[in-house]
Amino acid sequence: MLTEILTPAQVGLYHQQGYLILKGFFNPEEINKLYQTALDDNAMRNNALDVNDKSGKKSKLSLWFTPGNDIFGYMTRSKKMISAVKQCLGGEAPVCHFHSKLMQKEPKVGGAWEWHQDYGYWYKNQFIFPDEMISVMVALTEANKENGCLQVIKSSHKLGRVNHGFAGEQTGADMVMVNNALKTMELVYVQLEPGDALIFHSNILHRSEANLSDRPRWSIISCYNLQSNLAYNETSTAYKVPVDVVPDSAILEWDAESLSNADFLKKENDPGLKDTGWEKQVEV
Repeated sequence: MLTEILTPAQVGLYHQQGYLILKGFFNPEEINKLYQTALDDNAMRNNALDVNDKSGKKSKLSLWFTPGNDIFGYMTRSKKMISAVKQCLGGEAPVCHFHSKLMQKEPKVGGAWEWHQDYGYWYKNQFIFPDEMISVMVALTEANKENGCLQVIKSSHKLGRVNHGFAGEQTGADMVMVNNALKTMELVYVQLEPGDALIFHSNILHRSEANLSDRPRWSIISCYNLQSNLAYNETSTAYKVPVDVVPDSAILEWDAESLSNADFLKKENDPGLKDTGWEKQVEV
């Protein structure tokens, strides 16, 4: 049974500004175990994708669909995660897991992520309802301006979907609309401590700078979908399978499998990176 862990004011803030920061959502012991597993698990390294930004700098990400019995699966399926997601999404349909990804920005070389909406990618997967999709970023290391923390445009989810084109190997939002949004709404640097969580709407505009510091910036982002939200160009079926919720204690107390069993994404299979033709009409 899910419990309400967010206050009505927090849920209202999520809907008003398109994001919500939860300080200390995971404790130091949990984060240490997650981070060490990310560093040590060969499956993470072997399935990491290099994604170039416009300047040619690379960010690494490892993306998988089905949340398993590994430590990241336990995090993704934890009662507090699913409870918070369900409160923000609302509705009667159960919460499903679309995918999770380990974001790896290495010191000095980690690339930028251009301005985009997650739904700018997921529109190509032909999900119908962006309001029924949400992401939760959990900081594994400190995230600040120096190492390329996330930036969001507060309340920009209210714009609806913005046209996207290609920016390097990324999908980038139409900069005419981004610049208009920046004239109208507040730019926020989301500076996080390890264990802090950022919940954000699929249509909020966000970006991050390259990591030019001497410290890494690593985070896990888990993306969720309500079962009522169908996708018509998505080969994975995880997005419509209700999450098998586990107790919060699973991260520290349960035996965990390796991620070698996970269904990782291969770059050539990503619909968001396929050219549909209309991307060339967008200035990014």
